[in-house]
Amino acid sequence: MKKGDILLICAVLILAGAGLIFMNLGGKKSGGTLTVTVRGEIYETYDLAKDQEISLEIDGWHNRFRIKDGVVSMMEADCPDQYCVEHAPIAKVNETIVCLPHKVVLEITEGEEPRDVDA
Repeated sequence: MKKGDILLICAVLILAGAGLIFMNLGGKKSGGTLTVTVRGEIYETYDLAKDQEISLEIDGWHNRFRIKDGVVSMMEADCPDQYCVEHAPIAKVNETIVCLPHKVVLEITEGEEPRDVDA
């Protein structure tokens, strides 16, 4: 390898590293609302600023998720594959957790006025 080859490889690695850092730190905004969709219809929206645990009991199946410090995670589900429970927590706009067997989608949105679930 020549000196120019090594410099080119280093430049490509630096650019790739900078791109990853940008995508993880500056590429997405933190969301303000969690939108829960069941079978393609909006089921409810929740404020990410309010820590809470929510259970969904629909047609004999169960999902439970938690909002804590603006981060959403699926705590439990009675679906067979458990992919939604194993999914990493989400906090940025357009990130989702999907429970495919139950057709449940948790999505972080920029929503302005979430409905108050206590009302």
